[in-house]
Amino acid sequence: MSMPNNAHFHPSSFLLMGIPGLEDVHIWNGFPFLFVYLVALLGNAVVLFVIQTENSLHEPMYYFLAMLDSIDLGLSTATFPKMLGIFWFSLKDMSFEGCLSQMFFIHFFTAMESIVLVAMAFDRYIAICKALRYTMILTSKIISIIARIAILRSLYVVLPLVFLILRLPFCGHHIIPHTYCEHMGIAHLACASIRMNIMFGLGNISLLLLDVLLIALSYVKILCAVFCLPSWEARLKALNTGGSHVDVILAFFTPAFFSFLTDRFGHHIPRYVHIFLANLYVVVPPALNPVIMGSGPSRLESQS
Repeated sequence: MSMPNNAHFHPSSFLLMGIPGLEDVHIWNGFPFLFVYLVALLGNAVVLFVIQTENSLHEPMYYFLAMLDSIDLGLSTATFPKMLGIFWFSLKDMSFEGCLSQMFFIHFFTAMESIVLVAMAFDRYIAICKALRYTMILTSKIISIIARIAILRSLYVVLPLVFLILRLPFCGHHIIPHTYCEHMGIAHLACASIRMNIMFGLGNISLLLLDVLLIALSYVKILCAVFCLPSWEARLKALNTGGSHVDVILAFFTPAFFSFLTDRFGHHIPRYVHIFLANLYVVVPPALNPVIMGSGPSRLESQS
């Protein structure tokens, strides 16, 4: 790989521009983002506190929910403070190491959230389709194994991205037209081939699609079992147990796929729309998940 004369592997810093095209209203953009951040922090903290203190919630469904809320706290903390710094104080400069660390945690937490949503779909499948064996199948040991798999798969997805960035030489400007550091945003600043980065990124998207497929299969089986129940009352009760989970899935995957589709095919869409959708991908799920799960038809609502 040839390297231009003005290239160097580790630039001292990157410049995050926020939302290009909306610089004049950055200060106003900060207020709704602060509100969403506070909702994410308080909502997830309350849910975790309730699950920890209420013995009646020490069940597989709520252990998975606790994992999801912990991930959401990590994801929101990895993104919101820097966003607010850009919007309100023009703190656009970010060191190379800081940018790489933020990229790692954003991709790590989003990858973990995807696999935890698969685990929650599996939990609902067992609870509805194999109710009598629920506690025998989803034991504490199995839940622990699922948590380890989620961590290991997330590391498998993210660690190569770090090394793929570290191998690239950078030259020219170091301006990232975004509110946070993400893999391809950094890679596009390199003055060398990023084909491996693109291929690995597509492989990660394939894993995301696999998660969607597994979730869809779980719910197809759930629907088949539900509509075999004898009464409509029993069917509605069974469907209600998974309704909140479906809303959480939509809150996570819908912004993700809109962001991906506009990035790949929306070449005539203004840049600020791309960035705004990418922001929704990381800010919406942490704020909505505790609201959805806390207001759903579950014991969590009665305890909170």
